[in-house]
Amino acid sequence: MPSRKRRIAVLGAGAWGTALAVQAARAGNAVGLWARNPTRAAVIAEKRENTAYLPDVPLSPAIEVTDDPATALADALFVLVCVPMQFLRPVLSTLPDTGAPLIACAKGVERGTLRFPLEVIAQVRPGARSAVLSGPNFAHEVAKGLPAAAVLASVDAPLRQVAGDLLGTAGFRIYGGDDPMGVQVGGAAKNVISIAAGAVIGGGLGENARAALVTRGLAELARLTLALGGRMETASGLSGLGDLLLTTTGPGSRNTSLGVELARGTSLEVAMATRIGVAEGVETAPAIVARAAEAGVELPICAAVAELLAGRITVGDAMGRLLARPRRDE
Repeated sequence: MPSRKRRIAVLGAGAWGTALAVQAARAGNAVGLWARNPTRAAVIAEKRENTAYLPDVPLSPAIEVTDDPATALADALFVLVCVPMQFLRPVLSTLPDTGAPLIACAKGVERGTLRFPLEVIAQVRPGARSAVLSGPNFAHEVAKGLPAAAVLASVDAPLRQVAGDLLGTAGFRIYGGDDPMGVQVGGAAKNVISIAAGAVIGGGLGENARAALVTRGLAELARLTLALGGRMETASGLSGLGDLLLTTTGPGSRNTSLGVELARGTSLEVAMATRIGVAEGVETAPAIVARAAEAGVELPICAAVAELLAGRITVGDAMGRLLARPRRDE
């Protein structure tokens, strides 16, 4: 078992948190995996498998599963915060602060405050060292050790170096980045655009339409990235284009599958009630549109998704609205 001097904490025992715990152990670390629900923690610890969110992936003996945050956080060199975006603030507000750096692994924008993950961390834990991990990663593939890449972005160069070294392996290649805002915008926007891409397929509009929508969605993502101080190359990298391609075309995407269901006539309430895991695009859509409006940026695709999710328009209305936009040079 790895030395406890190389210990990483993971907050959140959903699919992504469990997958990152598996990856951290694979990289040679002891891991404290925290599950908020005591019953779920006990079941995962006993079965050595997260049957609800990540079945058929055995947990290494190096992973300690617990519902006690102090136990999970003890001696951790850094903390992977893998709770859904809308739970980030309450979780960090209630859990003990050990002073360990926090790496945000959620993708989205907080409703109400319109803040991205690192902005929430800065509010809740002023002065904390922080970074964001993002990229085109399906949890089940990372957990099984299939080749993948991600970007770990922070203005704190030593943190991104150390965290990347401790978490990365030959099969999970981690690139450093110093544009955390650009990385966060990509991770949030791609989930919303993915709902639109799913609606295109579910509505029978074809692959041509999906390709056009994804391309224009990338333009929206890039505009917002630049407006908020990020860089264009980030939008075209792993956390932007890469994640957008995976989420809008991969059959395992929760957001794309939700869009498919909505286009086929399933209500949002029914679609959400029958799925396991969080489709982050649902809460992010109105928040990212509002954040973009504050920055003077128009996001027509994201705005149409927000209207669709609110029940104010149909999939047909949304597509008609986008197609009726004035023609202009690309």
